[in-house]
Amino acid sequence: MIRLDDITVCYRKHPAVHHVSGTFTAGGLTAVVGPNGAGKTTLLKAITGLQPLTTGKIVADGAIAYLPQLAELDRQFPLTVSELVLSGAWQRKGGFASLAGDEATRTQSALDRVGLSGFGERPISTLSGGQLQRARFARLLVQDTPIILLDEPFNNIDTRTRDTLLHILEHWRDESRTVAVVVHDMGIAHSHFPETLLLAHEVIAWGPTAATLDPANLDRAQQMTEYWQNDAPWCARP
Repeated sequence: MIRLDDITVCYRKHPAVHHVSGTFTAGGLTAVVGPNGAGKTTLLKAITGLQPLTTGKIVADGAIAYLPQLAELDRQFPLTVSELVLSGAWQRKGGFASLAGDEATRTQSALDRVGLSGFGERPISTLSGGQLQRARFARLLVQDTPIILLDEPFNNIDTRTRDTLLHILEHWRDESRTVAVVVHDMGIAHSHFPETLLLAHEVIAWGPTAATLDPANLDRAQQMTEYWQNDAPWCARP
């Protein structure tokens, strides 16, 4: 569970996330959607502690795993696939986890689940975009946290990989984990996410996906993002 209590995040006094309150529930699978520049990535970073709050409070009932956008990963960093996946154990065991014993078994099991059996010794620089995203999901499986936040994990990957990753999300939901995912494709939000947060700096709607993504709410979100006064004084809004 993650509870947001009236949180605001500002850059140079300009609000990117504006007085947001609500709860991501345990066992919930929530899409976070909104126009470009609506504060979606900022919200996830605030929950993880990577972006400080300006006001408000966040309460999380367990460790958090965060998957940033694929473009943020340095693909030339000299790691093998197994080393990347194993790094998910560091949060559970610290920096002394090694590819041996239980962790070796856990790493191989995660690679098997994402369809990368036999890829362990390959450098990550040799992977396609879809393969790399599978490896990053394997890392999340090894990390094994009760809360999982993903930023646009389905962008620029093939359909088969997308379906594999969606199946993993549904498995996490069945395990009563808290899963929140920034989603660009409204079709995926409708078909795979029971709950949706529609964000345009502030909450436009948050609840069952069909009701949240009705045309009136989507129009309101677009208008809020287009006319948000980024050059205005503290916490101004249109």
